Amino acid sequence: MAFALPALPYSFDALEPHIDARTMEIHHDRHHAAYVNNANAALEKHPELSKKSVEELLRDIGSVPDDIRTVIRNNAGGHSNHSIFWTIMGPHGQGEPEGRLGEVIKSKYGDLASFREQLSKAAIGQFGSGWAWLVADRAGELLIKGYPNQDSPYMDELTPILGVDVWEHAYYLKYQNRRADYVHAWWSTINWAAANERLTTHFEYRGMQPPPGKTTEHDGLDVCCPVDGEHRYISSVADPMPMCQKHNVLFRPC
Repeated sequence: MAFALPALPYSFDALEPHIDARTMEIHHDRHHAAYVNNANAALEKHPELSKKSVEELLRDIGSVPDDIRTVIRNNAGGHSNHSIFWTIMGPHGQGEPEGRLGEVIKSKYGDLASFREQLSKAAIGQFGSGWAWLVADRAGELLIKGYPNQDSPYMDELTPILGVDVWEHAYYLKYQNRRADYVHAWWSTINWAAANERLTTHFEYRGMQPPPGKTTEHDGLDVCCPVDGEHRYISSVADPMPMCQKHNVLFRPC
């Protein structure tokens, strides 16, 4: 199944004045669309890979054929990163992390201010183009990591929870070379409920007992889209939870 550009879940101007409408339009309709188109073109050379989700491709990037591996790393990575990025932002994004995410941030970093300082430092200090992510490992431990270009946390077997894009196309029209100002403004766009949902889903997924007859993490799991019930089978619960391309939400255990 070909990758599809997910609809932006709000209007282009919804993040004003923090991120301008023109930047959002170009970022979504041109840059993200290009990643989708380039990834799909590469997969046409190896149609057997089209059955895999973007998360599965990235997690097992080493098994992608040499002739398209770099293209998939860059463009499937860009598609995955941006699909998450749109959902963890939204209008009226100020406030504090809630639910399990709020609890874990407080336990790990002490308070929101300390967490914000550390993630901002990773974002501002990322050399060249890239991302700064809050990620969770298989044990649920939170980490802050910077990634170059469109490299994905899935490539490190980590689940991305919350991230900021520091490619210049994400902010240059409004902020020019003032990356620090952009990162500061970005904090006012965060949809904490969506980020909490990502972490909660990760914890529930990793903490599940094996289904009847299943005894190891290498056994599979049935998952469903929470919006329309679309069903999918994951061959291993060690794999990352895939995202429903149609609705741009994470699948959940059925």
